[in-house]
Amino acid sequence: MTLPDTIAAPLRAALEARGYSALTPVQGAMLEERALGADLLVSAQTGSGKTVAFGLALAPLLLADGERMGEDTLPQALAIAPTRELAMQVRRELEWLYADTGARFASCIGGMDYRREFRALGEGAHIVVGTPGRLRDHITRGSLDLSHLKAAVLDEADEMLDLGFKDDLEFILESAPTDRRTLLFSATVAPPIERLARTYQRDAVRIALASKEDRHADIDYRVMPVRPDERDHAVVNTLLWFDSKNTIIFCQTREAVRHLASRLTNRGFSVVALSGELTQAERSNALQSMRDGRARVCVATDVAARGIDLPNLDLVIHADLPGNPETLLHRSGRTGRAGRKGVSVVVAPHHRRRSAERVLKAARVNAQFMAVPEADAVDALQVERMMGDAALSAPIDQDEAVLVDRLLESNDARQIAAAWIRAQRAAMPTPEEVNAVPDLPPRKEVGERPSTRFTDGRWFSLSIGRKQAAEPRWILPIICKAGGVTRAAVGSIRILDHETRFEIETGAADAFAAAVARAGVLDKGARIVPADGEGPDAEPRRPHRKGGKPQDRKGGYPKAGAKDWQDGKRPGKRERQALRATHEGEGGEGRDKGRHRKRPFDGEGGAGQGGPGERPFRAKRAREDFGDKPARSGPGKGDFRPKGGKPAKHGGAAKPGGKGKPGKGAAWRKD
Repeated sequence: MTLPDTIAAPLRAALEARGYSALTPVQGAMLEERALGADLLVSAQTGSGKTVAFGLALAPLLLADGERMGEDTLPQALAIAPTRELAMQVRRELEWLYADTGARFASCIGGMDYRREFRALGEGAHIVVGTPGRLRDHITRGSLDLSHLKAAVLDEADEMLDLGFKDDLEFILESAPTDRRTLLFSATVAPPIERLARTYQRDAVRIALASKEDRHADIDYRVMPVRPDERDHAVVNTLLWFDSKNTIIFCQTREAVRHLASRLTNRGFSVVALSGELTQAERSNALQSMRDGRARVCVATDVAARGIDLPNLDLVIHADLPGNPETLLHRSGRTGRAGRKGVSVVVAPHHRRRSAERVLKAARVNAQFMAVPEADAVDALQVERMMGDAALSAPIDQDEAVLVDRLLESNDARQIAAAWIRAQRAAMPTPEEVNAVPDLPPRKEVGERPSTRFTDGRWFSLSIGRKQAAEPRWILPIICKAGGVTRAAVGSIRILDHETRFEIETGAADAFAAAVARAGVLDKGARIVPADGEGPDAEPRRPHRKGGKPQDRKGGYPKAGAKDWQDGKRPGKRERQALRATHEGEGGEGRDKGRHRKRPFDGEGGAGQGGPGERPFRAKRAREDFGDKPARSGPGKGDFRPKGGKPAKHGGAAKPGGKGKPGKGAAWRKD
């Protein structure tokens, strides 16, 4: 096939020099009669050749005689991209496409040198490429003049709106002439895109090339179920199995990027990491390492990877499961571009395999399930690649011939071959050992009741019970995550006071036991141990006694004398009374009657003298010894209080000089 003659000669020559023999659908649509000179709203997937497409669409406006740019030095075309990487990529694509037209370019990209951009705009530029924020800044400062603008292109318009650039885009478009041509390119045409098109486009021609039936036809989708604790091992074996020249691995968070990049570097892979914490210089160096071959693996977050374009990117690995179909398609769209084939591998935890299926179904892509490549299979494949290495059949040049002769003179050919094999194997990362993941049971028919018991399952014990408010709704996920099994592999669950007994099917029991042993302490400080031979009705384990004072424990202090009771049982009240009566009748007089008050001065004869300074003991008198005299009454005074009158004054003895109550003296005492 040949390129259409309607393409401007300089652009067609540039396409042929780049190896183009035919245009992609979106590029061919730009040359249709209905698209010539009109505003366009184009929906096409990432990697469909959109940059070359709008480059072809701008040519009739920019090339005055069909071959060269005009004399006007003010910007004629403006291309807006959401990220730095995408803006730089757009400029590179347009530079080689317009290389023979005399076009001058300028960039206005956030994070780049502002003074260099200012000088480039002052010298004159036909095509300006930039990001929304920096373009608005240049317009506000007066360094970017859009008065002669003929066309404005919004690449990845949906992403720019998602990133919050709506106000910047509106400011830029309102600063440009109203008779300009506006081209909107987007992967999806959501309502915000339609509102933007109605506001800033005139009778736009809608071109929809995003096929809903066959998205990403050049990408081979794979789903790889793994145990949750073996995700890193699965990524290592996947990289070795496909052996792609360039690979990008997506993670959800910066911490996940740092962790996985460190693990892969330790395994011997050449890795770069992309996350939001990097400066622009660090990002540029990392991407340049991927382009020139110094690094072959890029671990990145979704936000950091927006807009990047890596050459020879044949493999995309989703280390963390995409949350929605749009994320899956956007990640996978980094491969399978410009007619190249690519592979997208979704590493799905075993207990989330159904979630992966739902995301793939919503994205309308067909995926195949594959097991994690085993270490032996990876080793065998590496041997085959080593034996088929192109270097073994390459011709020997003159400089190499001298070294070859010297090696053969001093060494045996077999020894040389063995040394080469050792060197090759030393440069290869070692594959990881992984455990097989059991297949999911078939889906149940509607109305079918799932089985909750196994005939030959094995029982395990979880150290959380009813006392810890255990419930199946949060116990079951802990069991599945710790042992790498699905809900279908868990049978009966019995929640006891201090533990929970649950059943695991026999086919998964050994792997489950090994997984929980490696996991150790789980969430909420729980542990899982085998309960072999102890069914759900077995006597529960006695919990560990808590510390503290004896009186704070259940039952308080032990009863005194309990060790002397017969059979360890305390006798009843009647039994104790009968025993006491029997004891008193048998020589009760000689029995110790217990403690009693010992009066001082009581000698052997009943009276005695105490030591010096001691007062004699006064016996307690009977009440009648006091006579008729009222207590606490002074001489000549009675205890009568007239009705309604004031209380009578105390008539006792004089107030003593020491402590004591007044009237409490010898007046009523009888010594």
